[in-house]
Amino acid sequence: MVLTFIEQHEGTLKKVSFEALLVGFKLARHYDKPLAAALLGNDVSELAGTVARFGAEHVITANDPSLERYTPDGYASVLEQLCREHQPVAVVLSATALGKDLGATLAARLETAIIPDCTAVEFDESGSVTATRPVFAGKALSRVKAPATAPLVLTIRPRSVALQAETGSSGCVVNADVKPAELRSQVAEVVRCVMKTVELTEADIIVSGGRGMKGPENYALLEELAAVINAAVGASRAAVDAGWRDHQYQVGQTGKTVSPTLYIACGISGAIQHLVGMINSKFIVAINKDPEANIMKVADYGVVGDLFQVIPLLTAEFRRVKQAS
Repeated sequence: MVLTFIEQHEGTLKKVSFEALLVGFKLARHYDKPLAAALLGNDVSELAGTVARFGAEHVITANDPSLERYTPDGYASVLEQLCREHQPVAVVLSATALGKDLGATLAARLETAIIPDCTAVEFDESGSVTATRPVFAGKALSRVKAPATAPLVLTIRPRSVALQAETGSSGCVVNADVKPAELRSQVAEVVRCVMKTVELTEADIIVSGGRGMKGPENYALLEELAAVINAAVGASRAAVDAGWRDHQYQVGQTGKTVSPTLYIACGISGAIQHLVGMINSKFIVAINKDPEANIMKVADYGVVGDLFQVIPLLTAEFRRVKQAS
């Protein structure tokens, strides 16, 4: 068996989980093993049918009130029990904040190997798993041959795998009779922040602003543009450190790693710390006064000009095209 962890939040499946499921399908076909998906939470059985339609032959659900909110010891305890019962050859998770935490905790509990933040999974001549992952802040790619330990734990970088349509198949749903061990930590409170735009890691289009925005009040320009093109709004570390935007909007090595179809960088110089977080975007558009800025070297399209003049023109043109269509 190959086991894929399906991440959900408040009854909504995370899109990145289906990317992990596709990698799990590839591994299952290679090992000639069935593909199973683990879905944890409180009353998540209704979500299992959707997971089954994406190729999982077995969907294992674990329902318990203590699993309603993620805790590393609670989720890892349940996954550990499932692994010891079903003996999977590999466990695949998404390299989200939750997946990175859970994958490392699970690997430690099982005393097995983990290859984190993979962007590709292939097989060499001997049939061994070889994973590609970025190293040195994304300045190089490393090919790692998986050791002969089972289960192998892999975390897959979000948006590194192209999503496919539903397979049309319908796997069986199994309700596992497993309970988390006594929890050492519990979530006491969730402080909600109402976001007016799409969440960064789920967005197909991202508009980010840097030090060139000159102040927090000017992010209204980006939010207006984002509203027109259904984009998420991001920020560079410089903008976050200046207190202009909350850390949850930061794109970069110490923020969020994103790979949207379109990334529009406004007033961002292109420090390596920022490039690491968005270099895998399909198309990069940079708006900057300096034609020699680092961001211009990686951009597919560069606009040399004052962002306070360019962004309103872009917003107006996108709005016109949208209304015409």
